[in-house]
Amino acid sequence: MEKYRFIAVDIQNEFASVGGKFYSPKPSVKFLKENVFPILEEKRIKICEIVSDYRQPRPGDRGDGAHPGEWGYESIVPKELVSSQWVKCMNSPVWIRDGIGDPNQEPGLPYPDPKKFGEWLGKNIGSPEEVIPVLFGLTIDCCVLSTIQELNWRGYYPLVIKEAVDHASGKIDDRDKVLETPIPNWADVITWEELKVKL
Repeated sequence: MEKYRFIAVDIQNEFASVGGKFYSPKPSVKFLKENVFPILEEKRIKICEIVSDYRQPRPGDRGDGAHPGEWGYESIVPKELVSSQWVKCMNSPVWIRDGIGDPNQEPGLPYPDPKKFGEWLGKNIGSPEEVIPVLFGLTIDCCVLSTIQELNWRGYYPLVIKEAVDHASGKIDDRDKVLETPIPNWADVITWEELKVKL
């Protein structure tokens, strides 16, 4: 029997809720709240979360937001569904820094730590031989894409829930273009209806 592990990427108020610094309307947010979260809760299926701490300094990216301890940093994933959380500070999940996710510490400069991310995956997701990661969140052309690539390069063959991701533009056509190419280079796309029958 196939074993799935759900991974949410950047579904924080800063990106997903009205009033967030990086907010724009995204159809996937409503879809997650009305369709995915209730079913996962009903089936007692947990979610591993990847969230962002986008405080400065972040060389190469002048954006500043998702400050730990503030509303924008908080996730919209129901707390009872979350089994673990990884905090990144750039688009790719391997990028971390000193003080990451801690509102009481000054953030250090970003640096990659592939080993530490691999340890988190091994502990919370499982090995590529054992599990199929299922990804959703924001956005398919940026942070979700970076996470999919990183997982694939580590030997995982992820699934992406079609209706549960969005393009940065929020446009369905833009999302679908990315899902058609280049996503199939690193992951398979599945609809929520197709996935539900497998759970």
